[in-house]
Amino acid sequence: MIAIIIGTHGIFSEELLKSSEMIFGCQENIGTITFKPGEGIENLVEKYQNLINNLDCKDGVLFMVDLFGGSPFNAASMIAMQNENMEIVTGVNLPMLLEVFGSREFSSIDELIGIAENAGKDAIKRLMKNVEADLDEDDL
Repeated sequence: MIAIIIGTHGIFSEELLKSSEMIFGCQENIGTITFKPGEGIENLVEKYQNLINNLDCKDGVLFMVDLFGGSPFNAASMIAMQNENMEIVTGVNLPMLLEVFGSREFSSIDELIGIAENAGKDAIKRLMKNVEADLDEDDL
């Protein structure tokens, strides 16, 4: 099973995992990385390496980080660029994680990236307060 590492600014990664497990149940082969004030890229790279050493990564690693170009992304990219079968997706959110959890047992890492991207985008919705104004008369 593909290992998943969630890396974010602050403790967002830990709380995101807790929230997702409330809905989907306890997950295996997954870990979180936090980036706290006063830490640098070197600290993050070390945290990622330690986690990689403790996860089963033979099927690959999917890094799910908060911001493209942020420190968790930059540190993960330093590792992913030097290793086969390690990929990164940004914009991690709850719907994205849930879809990846439901698909990772039977999906390749490339398929998981597509699933994550689509789930993240599809989860963005707007509440329509005046639905009738948007309906065509034929729809009534």
